[in-house]
Amino acid sequence: MSSTALPKQETKAESRLRIVDCDIHPALRSGAELDRWLPQRWQQHRREYGLRLRQPFTSTYPYPKSAPALSRRDSWPPSGGPPGSDLDFMRAQHLDFHDIEYGMLQPLSVRGMDQRVQGFAEAVSSAVNEWQLEDWTSKDKRLKGTIAVAGEDAASAVKEIERWAGHPDFVQISLVTRALEPLGRSRYWPIYEAAEHYGLPLGLHTLGTSGHSVAGGGWASFYYEEHQAVAMSLSAMVASFIMEGVAERFPKLKMVIIEGGFGWVPSLGWRMDSHWQSLKSEVPHLRQKPSDYLKSQFWFTTQPVEEPENPEHLRKLIDWIGWDRLLFATDYPHWDSDDPRYAFKCRLSEEEKRAIFAGNAKAVYGL
Repeated sequence: MSSTALPKQETKAESRLRIVDCDIHPALRSGAELDRWLPQRWQQHRREYGLRLRQPFTSTYPYPKSAPALSRRDSWPPSGGPPGSDLDFMRAQHLDFHDIEYGMLQPLSVRGMDQRVQGFAEAVSSAVNEWQLEDWTSKDKRLKGTIAVAGEDAASAVKEIERWAGHPDFVQISLVTRALEPLGRSRYWPIYEAAEHYGLPLGLHTLGTSGHSVAGGGWASFYYEEHQAVAMSLSAMVASFIMEGVAERFPKLKMVIIEGGFGWVPSLGWRMDSHWQSLKSEVPHLRQKPSDYLKSQFWFTTQPVEEPENPEHLRKLIDWIGWDRLLFATDYPHWDSDDPRYAFKCRLSEEEKRAIFAGNAKAVYGL
């Protein structure tokens, strides 16, 4: 349920258990905030050329979003700035209100991996990590950072991972899910080798402006159409990780799929297994059936929680995926964020609640 549909919240939410929120979006007030950590050359580049993505739009998204800044109408800080830019307001409206024990930061407003100029991409990624540390995680220990990397250059990405690996404020590595090539391709493998070596999960949040359409058939007409096509792109990404042999080659690598729902997961497993029976000679590097990798190395955040007409069908979905595979996420402060009090429309036992709302995430991230 979108938080915009809820009545005005006057008092702190009554929570029966503490929550690990695996998708919180901090925002820059402006790109100039990164200048604190950008070398002089790249400060000048940002001022003169801006943050250019691989799309024909210089200062907006390909589609008009359903709300300003993609966000809840009540999430604009009284101090000014965009939603997600004021830590004190985030504390009051979200972290304290919902009794969040840990919150995983997912910076979206500036993504080094999407930058066209490679050296600039590296500098921006590094600056975003410094920004997370200085302005967020060092000021509120509930917050955990995500290591941003310029993933189209694996060598620079590995260098950035090595820089932050072992830092208690950073718990995963961020790659855009719609890269220049399918993420299973071997040119990205050094990143996965480093992630496995340092025990850092990949936090694969749906995003990326690679120039490719989200939908396989070309550019959609409507934001509504594009928004729901996210699940298609994530399904293709997961298949790439499995078919190209990433899961087989890096058996200890953890991949967390963020903000794409999870209703598509069982059908992907069924389809891959069905085809594997007749096409496995094409992928002899796979030693297990595809769904075995799907069930052992992938986790899925809940937002947007599926809402089937029959709530019991949601339980059947989770039965197949695994009750230990789902990590709760709100997607705060976005317009379609999930309020933890109302997110699940099916019955959950106390044990299931503890696992989904906190326990599973703690196990994946070692919290």
